[in-house]
Amino acid sequence: MDIRVKICGLTRPEDVAAVAAAGASYAGFVFFPKSPRHVSVATARSLALEAPVGLAKVALVVDAEDGALDEIVEAVPLDMLQLHGHESPERVSELRARYGLPVMKALGVAGAEDMAQIALYEEVADQLLIDAKPPKGADLPGGNGLAFDWRLLSVRKYWRKPWMLAGGLTAGNVREAVQMTGARQVDVSSGVEAGAGVKDAGKIAAFVAALR
Repeated sequence: MDIRVKICGLTRPEDVAAVAAAGASYAGFVFFPKSPRHVSVATARSLALEAPVGLAKVALVVDAEDGALDEIVEAVPLDMLQLHGHESPERVSELRARYGLPVMKALGVAGAEDMAQIALYEEVADQLLIDAKPPKGADLPGGNGLAFDWRLLSVRKYWRKPWMLAGGLTAGNVREAVQMTGARQVDVSSGVEAGAGVKDAGKIAAFVAALR
């Protein structure tokens, strides 16, 4: 299986090294203070500069204002922005034009009624991330370790843009998830952690190996 893997929520140099050693394609840095995986701009810059050539660096933001995004983009060598809030299709287009970076929009799915939004964002985003919809009242828009009914995606045969599957993935279930949905890219955060916000190199290696 030739599946591209994104490991999100990296906070330490050893995390970046583990992601690169495992053969993942994307490294994600979270800029959201409520998250246990939140990093400062200075930390993200240091981590991104240590990433080897070929490992795409992604900034995850949640309904971020232009000022905060300006600071991130100016300081951190990035390959992509990931919008994980309630950003509208118009906002996605605006940020693509403002920064000249590919934009991935995260969309939460819990039931069939959530599928219609995919077509709207396919018009404007470079990639989509299909994640489990957070529980009502949850502090985090993602990284909650929750899965959704993958059968909702199994019936969608044609995608206009590249997309990633996220939500509750682990080394033990990611292969089944890929087979059921047809995903060619997957995203994981809490599923490769020893504790909240602390990545486990062994779990990262096992996760990527499960798709090889």
